[in-house]
Amino acid sequence: MVMVGGPGHMGPTATQASAAAGLPFAGVPTEMQEGANKLLEAEPAHPEPDVDFDHVAGGAPGGRARPFGLRDMLVPHSWSVGLALLLLCLETTAMQAVPVLFQQGIDRGIEAGDRFVLNMVVLIFLGVVAVSILLSRLRQRLNGRIAEQVMFDLRLRLFSHYQRLSLDWYTTAKSGVLLSRMTSDMEYVALLINEGFVNLLIQVLTVCVVTVVLFIYNPVLAVILLVGIVPPLVALTLWFRARSEAGYGEIRDRIADVLADLSENLAGIRVIAATGRRLENAVRHRKVTARFRDANLSMSRVQAIYGPSTEAIGIAAQGLVLAIGGVMVVRGSLTVGELGAFVLYVTRFFAPIQQLAQLYSTYQQGQSGLRKISEVLATQPTVRQHPDAAELPPVSGHIRLENVSFAYDDDAATAGTAGEGSNSMAGDGSNSTAGDSVNGDADESRQMRVSFDPLGMGPSANGEHAERNGAGQSSFGDAEGVMAGSDEPLDDDPPEVLSEVSLEIRPGETFALVGPTGAGKSTIAKLIIRFYDPTDGRITIDGWDLRDVTLSSLRNQLGVVPQEPFLFHGTIRDNVAFGLRDRAGSEGDTQLDADIDAALDLVGLRRLIDSLPEGADTQVHERGVSLSAGERQLLALARAFVARPRVIVLDEATSSVDLSTEAEIEGALDLLLEGRTAVLIAHRLATAMRADRIAVIDGGGVVELGTHDELVALGGQYAEMYATWMAHAGEGRRDET
Repeated sequence: MVMVGGPGHMGPTATQASAAAGLPFAGVPTEMQEGANKLLEAEPAHPEPDVDFDHVAGGAPGGRARPFGLRDMLVPHSWSVGLALLLLCLETTAMQAVPVLFQQGIDRGIEAGDRFVLNMVVLIFLGVVAVSILLSRLRQRLNGRIAEQVMFDLRLRLFSHYQRLSLDWYTTAKSGVLLSRMTSDMEYVALLINEGFVNLLIQVLTVCVVTVVLFIYNPVLAVILLVGIVPPLVALTLWFRARSEAGYGEIRDRIADVLADLSENLAGIRVIAATGRRLENAVRHRKVTARFRDANLSMSRVQAIYGPSTEAIGIAAQGLVLAIGGVMVVRGSLTVGELGAFVLYVTRFFAPIQQLAQLYSTYQQGQSGLRKISEVLATQPTVRQHPDAAELPPVSGHIRLENVSFAYDDDAATAGTAGEGSNSMAGDGSNSTAGDSVNGDADESRQMRVSFDPLGMGPSANGEHAERNGAGQSSFGDAEGVMAGSDEPLDDDPPEVLSEVSLEIRPGETFALVGPTGAGKSTIAKLIIRFYDPTDGRITIDGWDLRDVTLSSLRNQLGVVPQEPFLFHGTIRDNVAFGLRDRAGSEGDTQLDADIDAALDLVGLRRLIDSLPEGADTQVHERGVSLSAGERQLLALARAFVARPRVIVLDEATSSVDLSTEAEIEGALDLLLEGRTAVLIAHRLATAMRADRIAVIDGGGVVELGTHDELVALGGQYAEMYATWMAHAGEGRRDET
């Protein structure tokens, strides 16, 4: 936790700093306010969406559920899909009547010299065209409605599944890859449903209908056509299918890598700028983008072979039909009109096949996107809510750890992310992105020249390959979690972080966890919050096993203040009330407003709020970057105040603030922790000394337990830490003197 400045240094300083850094204004500019108001007046009413979210999911914990496919998306809309298919059949059948009318017009109208028949054929033709246009319009409107509703449901389903998945999955899944599932993959699935799938059905149905009609017109010509032309066409189509299926899967992987690398660089732009790695990152991003380009070029070459080849086969088929059919006309076994209709049907037979390259491209892209989404949906959370889980009643905060052992499960964490590359340390901008080029990565063997200059004026420079750095970061500060980007081989049995730990935290007690980095302090806190489940043993709260209660009823009574607080897009008021699911965002709740104002006063943010143009209703930038680290930490404490949890877990709320701010935070903490069970992850002993009891964690177990005075008198590990801390504190006072 890094906090800068006290209350006297907040407010204008952060705002001016963000303005100087070129950050955009969070609100609507004054010159655009009038136009924005007009748009809002014309905005239609949007009812609250009916979203059903449940922590219960099928499948085995950490395993995979059955594949999710196109059928699962369309079954809830079966009546609409059935009507759309009926319109599709009618439209296709109507359009296939045109060559028949052409034949009748020639044989019974032109050659017979019957103007009445010719006029009737023309009128019927116009009627068929009008009916086809009407059917096409109705079908497209219905298809569009089905596609949008299906995509709406799929987006909600995927987002809800993201919310349901456990934290260990996110330690290896790259944010850019997850974003690509919700954006580019979703768009390709939408294109598949709205255009590709429907057009593919039209073309397949057209080929089937035309084949039947060809045999009705002239079985001899039809057999010659199918025997001489269809076999090479089928062989070519099977080749195209095999190449495109692999090629489009590669394209989906490569665009995910591009988005992942872009997302990581945007998140870590400050670190990249501070470490001077802009050139190296530009080189690496060019290599990632080159793989995406090569994958697309490979598929372009496949299409360039398939498209012209099918067109050449189609032209050859028309020539063959005209040659043999012409002989039949001369011999009198075939009329001119029948030959003309047959040629038109041959054209209609090959037109869908020639379009199949583009249609199959859309189909494969959509299927590849759907397959990637299905892999995520098939991944099951490792921390699951049982279907018969009970609601946790109001607790007093009596927590027990009974012979708890825990090891981070690498296999569960990586489920559903295979093939997506190694994880990235968010923000460092220094690790590479996995993925090989589809054509053997020819670009990797030659040096790339990338020109990067902050002024955009400098000469080109040769870049070196970016260094690999795949270390993960724990949300509680200890680097004791899964090291997601490690190249070390994984053991079948991952090492235990905790081994047979037994602890009892009494109701209303402030309990501190101290120990070296990586000892297991943060892991104990995560197990209490039930971010993870223990490998062995159990954790209870007021006698309830955490695995036997619903996650919502448990989390509603727990409060967490992480070392690096996260602020969401919205107002300061919205962020403080974020943990109140039933009241957050509600308007006119005077009690909530009063609670928020009291919490802001309590943590010492009143000066900041008064200095902002809209007070607590001021918009904060993404992740709260317009606020200082200290301001963000105080807002996280205010969020905990408003939520009024019965058990609270804090990750050293005062580790890096000045003395005046620390005094205010500690005073606020005394009020926050009063009457509540508190678990403190203490990185410095000043915080641990204020706890009722202290547990020293080392080597995955509890090595010492007692009050501060008892542990100092014991003369063990804690006493050594205390003596070292006192010595540093004495040096600090001498330096000040």
